[in-house]
Amino acid sequence: MTETELLTAVTSGTKKNPGLCRRLRVRYFHPYDSRRCVPGWPDLVLVGIAGMCFRELKSQSGIVSDQQREWGYALREIGEDWDVWRPADLESGRIESELAELMTP
Repeated sequence: MTETELLTAVTSGTKKNPGLCRRLRVRYFHPYDSRRCVPGWPDLVLVGIAGMCFRELKSQSGIVSDQQREWGYALREIGEDWDVWRPADLESGRIESELAELMTP
């Protein structure tokens, strides 16, 4: 699964198979053109009634860049929830579980 396919599965999905965010009603922001963003900014900002988190999406073998890691450290340093999601996290149910937590008061 590519990073783009993972993004679709997590966010909007398709008409026949809505993404997890659509199904769970989690709001998300993904820059349309990351080339115009600050290097390393996370792929997703996710917001639910119980909080928010930042996630970097990678293919199973994708490598987190130094800039992405620096943003992750900076966000964690101020108490924010930053992590990396990969296709294995989708298959294991980890992503759905973390999104559901965002919607649990």
